[in-house]
Amino acid sequence: MNYPEFPSPAERAAVIDLAAIRHNVRHLSHIVSPARVMAVVKADAYGHGAVQTARAALEAGAAWLGVAHISEALELRAAGITAPVLAWLHTHQTKFDEAIRENIDVGVSGWDLDAVVAAARELEIPARVHLKIDTGLGRNGCPEELWEAFVGRALAYQEEGLLRVVGIFSHFAVADEPHRPETDQQLEKFRIAVAVAEDAGVDREVRHIANTPGALSRPDAHFDLVRIGLGMYGLSPFAGQTPAELGLRPAMTLKTTISACKEVPAGQGVSYGLHYRTQEPTTLALVPLGYADGVPRVATGGPVQVDGQVYPVVGRIAMDQMVIDLGRTGIAGTEDSLVGREAVLFGGEGLPGVDEWASAAGSINYEIITRISERVSRTYIDSAAGTAEASGTGPIALEAVPEAPSGEVPSGVAPSGDVPGGTAEANGAEAVRAQ
Repeated sequence: MNYPEFPSPAERAAVIDLAAIRHNVRHLSHIVSPARVMAVVKADAYGHGAVQTARAALEAGAAWLGVAHISEALELRAAGITAPVLAWLHTHQTKFDEAIRENIDVGVSGWDLDAVVAAARELEIPARVHLKIDTGLGRNGCPEELWEAFVGRALAYQEEGLLRVVGIFSHFAVADEPHRPETDQQLEKFRIAVAVAEDAGVDREVRHIANTPGALSRPDAHFDLVRIGLGMYGLSPFAGQTPAELGLRPAMTLKTTISACKEVPAGQGVSYGLHYRTQEPTTLALVPLGYADGVPRVATGGPVQVDGQVYPVVGRIAMDQMVIDLGRTGIAGTEDSLVGREAVLFGGEGLPGVDEWASAAGSINYEIITRISERVSRTYIDSAAGTAEASGTGPIALEAVPEAPSGEVPSGVAPSGDVPGGTAEANGAEAVRAQ
């Protein structure tokens, strides 16, 4: 889609389209129905803003929210969001009592079960827990050989009234590579773990293992709940497949304005180390974004679009700025100068993509969006409603842009058959509005 023009309230802005987030949630909800969606808003919603993203996701039908840390869940509660929230990564300094008081679900897989129970006993309030089994990722999660005993401990605590086992979950290791056999192996281990728990007496509400790639490529992994992160932000988890091909709309546009423009001769060195030298007389333009803003220092060659033309970053990216080579002369100091013109690093349809920056940096799209720093203002727009709001500013009127319907997800992603397609409307996921 083409983002509507609006006066930028900041020198550097990450523009977040809440309509795109709602579209993506509805689209993915349709694909996984009748399973429900957990919107993963950890890491400040992958850099998009946790509270704003959570509200948009709930409005679009997400039933749960997911975060890594209890501190992130508490931020949502402080904002008045009352929807179910699961936090799954803890340390010995984690304040489980705050989670219990705020009705936050807690993922447990070992020592943390006893720590949660100690807090519940002190408060005389039962905790809500999800038991995690390590099915092959090798991070947190109860080892298979200890699972039966771990489930038994949880049930004993439940008998004491100290907790309620709400869910059983795990996490895929290679679902973004759909033809690898490890995902089948993890699924089989997960089914066995669920059966062991249920045979022992666990009356769980939800089972969940699938992330965005699992949601798109493994219908047999949807169970009761699917955790969507990257897809909610409109990005593809699969190499070689674009967001548009998956029916997704990128939600973030990173933009600034050109701050300087000057002609240089052939042989001019550019930026630290002078590793890049111009091959002929040209014009260089200065883009005031750098690695302090979260742009990877190593992403030389990354694309920047100005006035519909895409130019590569040349030389090293510095802390506060980068340089693009315009490939022509005769414009510096004239009315054709690009000084003050909008420069877009990445965005949605018709703009450079996050994946292009990930490729330039030798990284992944997840990292590109999550590392955008607080120095970059977040500006929220609603392309369906025609409004925009920047953090700390009032609303800015926009020309309304209708929300486009979802496209069909193409076949050929999953090894066992077609990837489900969908429409923009959620099917079977009840909307929960944030308070």
